[in-house]
Amino acid sequence: MIRTDLHMHTCFCDGKNTPEEMVLAAIDRGMECIGFSGHSHTPFDESWCMSESGTEEYRKEIRALKEKYRNRIVILCGIEQDFYSPQDTGGFDYVIGSVHYLKAGGEFIPVDESAEILKKAAVDYFDGDLCALAEEYYRTVSCVLEKTGADIIGHFDLITKFLETDAIPDIADPRYISAWKQAADRLIAAGRPFELNTGAISRGYRTSPYPGNPILEYILENGGKILLSSDSHSKDTIGFEFDRFEEFATEKTWIGEKT
Repeated sequence: MIRTDLHMHTCFCDGKNTPEEMVLAAIDRGMECIGFSGHSHTPFDESWCMSESGTEEYRKEIRALKEKYRNRIVILCGIEQDFYSPQDTGGFDYVIGSVHYLKAGGEFIPVDESAEILKKAAVDYFDGDLCALAEEYYRTVSCVLEKTGADIIGHFDLITKFLETDAIPDIADPRYISAWKQAADRLIAAGRPFELNTGAISRGYRTSPYPGNPILEYILENGGKILLSSDSHSKDTIGFEFDRFEEFATEKTWIGEKT
């Protein structure tokens, strides 16, 4: 099994456990390298992210754990940088670049909170056209690397979180397919890995990871890199189902060996 997991959240943002509890669970699972990736501060929505002061405490805590457990596991201090976050990413070991919101009409619309929010946003800002909303999402995603300076592309097709229960967006629509292909092509060319994220499976939203097929196949067929991540929000889901999806990973350990 792949023994590196770089997408993990703690009680510093919307995770359930302390960083040390996560470290000890990772050691018990035989992990060799873990990375914490607290949600960057988003001042327009502070319900799930790290606060500004909490970010400094987070960094301090991870530094202490690196030293305490240095002979047992490699620990990295990363951040999941939202596209619209003003957070300074300097000094982190790595950055996951993610799009959690669309900006329309001066409002920040969360794409992974509920299907109802997406439907309402389509009516309010896209003339009821869910595919137009999805096109705007992928236009934003296509710019995530240049906006965040990320090392890893977070949950590329997050907008499909509710697909298995609400069938939105229509992933068979040619406009939808064209939108994600354009975004994927631009990001593949940049050479950064896409994460294969099992978090929605562990939390019961989906039975497949991000990105789903055929996006995953397209990325691999066109030379894109894949890095497994659990997007774990609790100590019980570190490395979740890595054995099931290991065959798709092209990056087996920490990219660039920045340890």
